[in-house]
Amino acid sequence: MTTRPVEAVGPLERGLAVLRAVVAGEGGRRGVGEVARETGLARATVDRIATTLTVLGVLRTEGRALLLAPGAAGLGNAYLDSCGLPALLGPHAAALAERLDEPVSLAVPDGDGVRFLAQADRRRALAFAFRPGDLLPAERCAPGALFAAEDGRPAGDEAFAARVREARERGVAVDDQLIEPGLVSVALPVRDPAGAVVCAVSVAGHTRRRDAAALEALALAPLRETVAAMEAALALGAVPPEETPSLGAVPSGQTAHAPGAVPPEEGARGDVLKEELGAGFLRSLARGLDVLRAFGAVRGPARLTDLARLAGLPRATARRSLITLCHLGYVREDPGGFVLLPRVLGLGHSLLSALTLPDIATPHLVRLVRTVRESASVAVLDGDDIRYVARVAGSRLLRIDIVVGTRLPAYATSMGRVLLGALPENERDARLGRIVPEALTPRTLTGSGALREAVAATAERGFGWVEEELEEGLRSVAVPVPDGTGRVVAALNVALGAGRCTPEESLAVLLPQLRETAGRISADLAAVGRHAPVPTA
Repeated sequence: MTTRPVEAVGPLERGLAVLRAVVAGEGGRRGVGEVARETGLARATVDRIATTLTVLGVLRTEGRALLLAPGAAGLGNAYLDSCGLPALLGPHAAALAERLDEPVSLAVPDGDGVRFLAQADRRRALAFAFRPGDLLPAERCAPGALFAAEDGRPAGDEAFAARVREARERGVAVDDQLIEPGLVSVALPVRDPAGAVVCAVSVAGHTRRRDAAALEALALAPLRETVAAMEAALALGAVPPEETPSLGAVPSGQTAHAPGAVPPEEGARGDVLKEELGAGFLRSLARGLDVLRAFGAVRGPARLTDLARLAGLPRATARRSLITLCHLGYVREDPGGFVLLPRVLGLGHSLLSALTLPDIATPHLVRLVRTVRESASVAVLDGDDIRYVARVAGSRLLRIDIVVGTRLPAYATSMGRVLLGALPENERDARLGRIVPEALTPRTLTGSGALREAVAATAERGFGWVEEELEEGLRSVAVPVPDGTGRVVAALNVALGAGRCTPEESLAVLLPQLRETAGRISADLAAVGRHAPVPTA
């Protein structure tokens, strides 16, 4: 659409404009005044939009700055779930990366560019910076020539036109340092059962290891085998359950609840928030985003009726949101229904896919410390120790002095006992069997039987408690932090002086706050880690 439809929802248009302006800022951060100038919106309008997007978890604020928040990942996740390509083809890309010991990417066409969907990386000092959601010019990468060869678009640049002709003749495209010096890649198209190209799979390398010709010689045969496996997976429409347990396939046109979708029972959340926040909350913006996220529960084209039901909205309301999203280029209407387009990934998905556990946890730790005024930390299990990956110091004069990167014995810490208790039983027994506790204070549990009982009790009650076992005068309370699959990946704690109040008073004040904060971190991990694991550091 070029002419603005009369049914377009203004707050949804303006809300997405604000979100795009924030995404365009360095690191997904922009001042309110900058956003107002870039969008041409009144400052008061930007404030209302920012309030709404902050309540929805799409943005967060630091003073007068707006920052992209992990909740925005749900928008891109809706596209990735709806198209189904990362779930169906990602395991094959990962297997190819393992086989060749080179990074492998999946990409789709997006207007005049190429949008990356998934990347199977290899651990090297010289690593590639491509992330899901990144957009590259079609003429500067191998997949671009494949897509142009398929759709027959004229290429203005003669060099690109020559690569397109070669891709059409050979069925393969090569990037010989087009996007960056030293970067080479070879790509093949992946076709659906009807013969249409749905994506490209490419193997990347660096000229320090091999040039473009050598990479093609190495990768082409395995690439062809992988493409055949991918096309078979597309024909079956099935996700290997042992490969991606959290990503169940949904047949085209059918619906299922997905983490990125809007549960039907939450569809009226906008109405509740409107009553609570009044004029500061833009309900029509919230409803439009609910419609967008509802695509995540439908594989393939989605019917208006299904999207309205999934978003918990009247059909007419959902239709106006869809008309707006079509006008903005995020949705296309096909004969079989509405299709979410990869442009949605441009709403910050590449920035969010680069977040680590400390990035996600730290804003929540700041909020927790402001509430309880004690130091708070997040740690992961590292061998038989815990390693601090995020920490915010409390505001009291006497506080615990620990820095990120500190390692402490897991057996004598509340977070360690939480993490040990979350291990599968066999692994827990093996860990505890090799740990030889030392008396760090007179109260440290040193007997293997007593330690096993303490870890088991921690797992059963759902929180860890250590009283002067690591250091005299130090009390610590911890809770688990699960990821989107329910697996405990970290622990969150608050540490304080043992003499400040009774143990019962500490638990009554701290445990509810810890559990609420852990839940917020877990929800962000689920959103950001839906299609790729979140690094712990």
